[in-house]
Amino acid sequence: MEDKGCFNPDNLYHVFGQIIKLHFTRSHNLLEKQGIYPGQPPLLFTLYYKDGQSQKELADKLRIKPATVTVMITRMEKSELLTRKQDEQDQRISRVFITEKGREMCKKLKSIFEILNEECFSNFTEEEKVLLRRFFLQMRDNLTKASLDKLGD
Repeated sequence: MEDKGCFNPDNLYHVFGQIIKLHFTRSHNLLEKQGIYPGQPPLLFTLYYKDGQSQKELADKLRIKPATVTVMITRMEKSELLTRKQDEQDQRISRVFITEKGREMCKKLKSIFEILNEECFSNFTEEEKVLLRRFFLQMRDNLTKASLDKLGD
């Protein structure tokens, strides 16, 4: 009998990969109905909670390249979710502001994420959710440590 390793359907890594793919597909479909791309909600919520940030601040907070932020903002401006204005004190800085339409979208996004949360965790007890959260945090820490160790090589 051949060993399928991580491609074995019983392997945790295989199941985890399936979950990631299913979650991505489901969330993408729900967001698409609103005309939103998967990377846009974090940017919208960052401005929803602290409006008027510079593009550099947004890139740092979202841990993405400034060029990526620029493309996202341009697309979201066309959708009238955001607007850019020059900083009054420093004309080199462009500040990004959420529009009223963007604020309304955040409300819709909160509902979408509540739906996803319910769909993902509806059959779990509170104790199971606490355990699962602990396991996810441990996985995150393991991967963070591995990434940092790799930087040291």
